[in-house]
Amino acid sequence: MDCFHFATGSPEETAAFGERIGALLQAGDVALLSGDLGAGKSALARGIARGFGVTQSMPSPTFTLMKPYAGRAPFYHFDLYRLNEPEEFYVAGLDEYLPGDGAAAVEWPERADLLIDGCLELFLTPGAYEQERKIEMRFRGFSRAEEMLLELVPWRMAE
Repeated sequence: MDCFHFATGSPEETAAFGERIGALLQAGDVALLSGDLGAGKSALARGIARGFGVTQSMPSPTFTLMKPYAGRAPFYHFDLYRLNEPEEFYVAGLDEYLPGDGAAAVEWPERADLLIDGCLELFLTPGAYEQERKIEMRFRGFSRAEEMLLELVPWRMAE
């Protein structure tokens, strides 16, 4: 599985990068966002949602594991940080939304041992200075990977 590296210089730039991704997503697409606390997952998720057509405010869900939004199709924002056991995700029936009738951004997918064939995997890490973020992107059987890369390559690639 090929891995592509991008860099952003601020939370706003991370959101803008997400917006470009969201503009390319279609119903049934899933983006898995991983990284430590404060890595920029929520900023990236908000950008993805905006690019998918979500116009309402999207605060980080504090106690809800999933919040739906209206976009070009339904958009589902998952924040699985509060899961204690992977089984909680499945017991709650949240797996029914992935893939589903809309697009989804899933923060902390490792908390549910979530692996989805046909998804984008995005790993965020802090860069050399405080606001910089490195974003590693992988395509797990994602059918439109080449199309997406052509749109994203003008973005600042990182080593």
